[in-house]
Amino acid sequence: MTSPYPDTRPRALTVSELNRQARHLLESSFMQVWVEGELSSFSKPSSGHWYFSLKDQKCQIRCAMFRGANQRIRPLPREGDQIRIRGKVTLYENRGDFQIIVEHMEPAGIGALQQAFEALKLKLHAEGLFDPARKKPIPSMPRHIGVITSPTGAAIHDILTVLARRCPAIPVTLYPTAVQGQAATADIVRAIDQAQRHGVADLLIIGRGGGSLEDLWCFNEETVARAIASCSIPTVSAVGHEVDVTIADFVADLRAPTPSAAAEKASPDQLQWLRRLGEQELRLGQSARRLFQRLQTQLGHLAARLRDPRRQLQDKAQRMDELDLRLNKAMAQQLVQTRLKANHLSQRLSTQSPHKTLLAASEQTTRLNDRLEAAIRQQLRQQHEHLQHNAQTLHLVSPLATLGRGYAIVRDDQNRIVRNSEALSEGSSITARFGQGSVRAQVTEVNSDSH
Repeated sequence: MTSPYPDTRPRALTVSELNRQARHLLESSFMQVWVEGELSSFSKPSSGHWYFSLKDQKCQIRCAMFRGANQRIRPLPREGDQIRIRGKVTLYENRGDFQIIVEHMEPAGIGALQQAFEALKLKLHAEGLFDPARKKPIPSMPRHIGVITSPTGAAIHDILTVLARRCPAIPVTLYPTAVQGQAATADIVRAIDQAQRHGVADLLIIGRGGGSLEDLWCFNEETVARAIASCSIPTVSAVGHEVDVTIADFVADLRAPTPSAAAEKASPDQLQWLRRLGEQELRLGQSARRLFQRLQTQLGHLAARLRDPRRQLQDKAQRMDELDLRLNKAMAQQLVQTRLKANHLSQRLSTQSPHKTLLAASEQTTRLNDRLEAAIRQQLRQQHEHLQHNAQTLHLVSPLATLGRGYAIVRDDQNRIVRNSEALSEGSSITARFGQGSVRAQVTEVNSDSH
């Protein structure tokens, strides 16, 4: 039955309208939140999405983490884990459930990756790898730029776009590498080594686009940090976004907040250089004109002061004639004086001739030579007579002279002189030496009679 009176009650919202308004209110009031609590009621349907609750001692809130966000979470969370999540507060309109759409999850407190990051940061800082004094200067006009990044990522596109705009004349070499995942660490180290062995780049840009801490983790590995620190080529780290900080940023020679910013820092602005060249060209032209005018003025002054060279040549010729006359006169006087001096020396030499002295010395040498020869002959005669006397004396006492008188020298088989027959035995061999020759015999009888 229709009432004849108008309905003055306020308009009632439908359930869908109420939930939709509540959702808009929540999403506009809470842009992004971090929440910490205990994970419970965890479920993982075949869709790959995660649904769970986060609770504390008094309350709980439902959460959903879709497959695109949870694929990076390792290891998988377990019932009862204390976790921290980052996400957006919203309302699931179909059931009117207040929930959080989770974008990131990590262990409560400092996460394992964050702990590893801080530990490696302290270690490398203590070794001096972050010291500004060891960093190499970045060339202001690089001849060749090397880029170490993924060939399919947005980073290489951004870098090439900026370089093409700022200074397209600089050649660029891409050293492709994985920038995410387990293989990325060894890949980046290999690419750095390849760039050094290639030897064409004088500047390296190393990086990738933004991502989670897990996505960027290969740039926090110690092997990558040491490869960048020991690289002989100046390096620019360009990892992630402005808020992303990695170990690579600390050890590189220069840190850029994004790949595009790295290209900006690594390349000169060709438009700015063209403007500067134009200004320099203008200043050079003005300086050249001022110099030309100054030289013209100086040339005019010098031309006015310049004397006729023929007059100078005449003066020089006259001076040469005067000097020639003086030289001839001086030479003639010197010649006369030299002749007089030579005559005087010749006269002195003739009075002091060494001929007489040499003649007297020669006569004395002849006398001394004669005396020396006579003395030598006399000495030889005396030595000869003395030698004959000694020979006769020696012959008298020589055993050979005794042997000549009929005696003999007997020796045993050991070549020892036998002085007593008792030194021999029957059958012994003996040798008898006579005045002329010797004989060898064998003893047949030994007589020890001394008479």
